[in-house]
Amino acid sequence: MEDAISEHSVRIPPPLALESVATILEGQMQPTIDDWYQRLTVDNLVKGPAVSEQQRSSHLPDLFSELIHRLRNPVLLNTGEHRSRAAAAHGLLRLAQGYAAAVLIEESRCLQVSIFNTLNVNAHYIDFNKLLPDVMVIADEVDAQLAVAIASYAAGVSAASVSPTVADETTSPVH
Repeated sequence: MEDAISEHSVRIPPPLALESVATILEGQMQPTIDDWYQRLTVDNLVKGPAVSEQQRSSHLPDLFSELIHRLRNPVLLNTGEHRSRAAAAHGLLRLAQGYAAAVLIEESRCLQVSIFNTLNVNAHYIDFNKLLPDVMVIADEVDAQLAVAIASYAAGVSAASVSPTVADETTSPVH
């Protein structure tokens, strides 16, 4: 009888080790970046000058590092306490590359989709009690990085549109 019962019993696999969202994203950074790039190129979502994959994605490791740091060292949501240097550089880079500001928005949207896809693929490793708060942090951080990138882009456009003679006249003393 015991043999019949054990033969038909459901074998429950041992529980998987749970990991933090930060650890998963850190370990899956390059596959997530690759997914992001695929999303942009497959649907030809970003119109503009042709740049290499490296030129297109070079800003992402720094943005990921800032995101992972924020997940591990939380701050209040929507406070703008942290100004991303990587995002500011990204905005200026896209301006120098000749892209429209809308490219920054599309890249940011695809980044969030790729991050959430990575989390979905690795859901069996995530403690669901911590998932929603971390997703909120991710959304807040990616949006904050986008805001910094757009502000940097806009400031670069404004600075580039000021002619040197106008700038000299406004900064020179009045006689």
